[in-house]
Amino acid sequence: MNEPSAGATGRIKEDRHFVTALARGLEVLACFRSGDRMLGNQELARRCKLPKSTISRLTYTLTKLGYLEYVEDTGRYRLGSATLSLGSTMLARMDARQIARPLMQELADFSQAMVSLGTRDRLSMIYVENCRSPAALTLSLDVGSRIPLATTAMGRAYLAMCADGERHDLMDRIRELDEVAWPRIRQGIEQAVQQYREFGVCASFGDWQKDVNAIAIAFRPAGSRSLMAINCGGPAFALSPDFLMNEVRPRLMALGARLEHAGH
Repeated sequence: MNEPSAGATGRIKEDRHFVTALARGLEVLACFRSGDRMLGNQELARRCKLPKSTISRLTYTLTKLGYLEYVEDTGRYRLGSATLSLGSTMLARMDARQIARPLMQELADFSQAMVSLGTRDRLSMIYVENCRSPAALTLSLDVGSRIPLATTAMGRAYLAMCADGERHDLMDRIRELDEVAWPRIRQGIEQAVQQYREFGVCASFGDWQKDVNAIAIAFRPAGSRSLMAINCGGPAFALSPDFLMNEVRPRLMALGARLEHAGH
């Protein structure tokens, strides 16, 4: 799921405090996903929905500042060391990661699945911590991986827990991405919100990928206003909906409650 750049900045371009050039530069950096080693100006222009000439100026500037590195052999760019320093500083401040890790590993060992901690970035959830069972057949996702907000258990848990105003804004932006699929996506989100109220978790049983099952909860870490989410998931043949809802769900909810009250 690609995320809009021009539309996102367009809604706030009338704000005189908003620096469009800075926003576009950050959008270029955000185009690099966990599976992207290098990207060229043409691909960046397509993802950002900006002219290639504009992208060329942005990549030149970001390279000069160390946020991108130009690879002459390929004529493409990869993330530079300056972005690493920003990311490592942010992760170091996430106390929830350190507190959650042993609890997540315990749940991963019980479920023989993958348990991940994530936070929202625009219309994606980004994994900031991962725990796997040694015996698990898990997904090829790791820290830094992005998954869709609208169709995954983790993203739906975030949408179910966030404020109504934020949810409506996010749903408007999700609709803009794919008007044709929107009725089905909206139904899935609305059902997830109701599911969260009834069962305390959101599920995605084949909704994101047909062979993947997962459930998730969202929580606010102690001392933070920002929502985070934890999911437990894996291949559908190894994780049935009954097992996730009956056996994993109470443990996942207890994990979320402990993280919300840690340090209180």
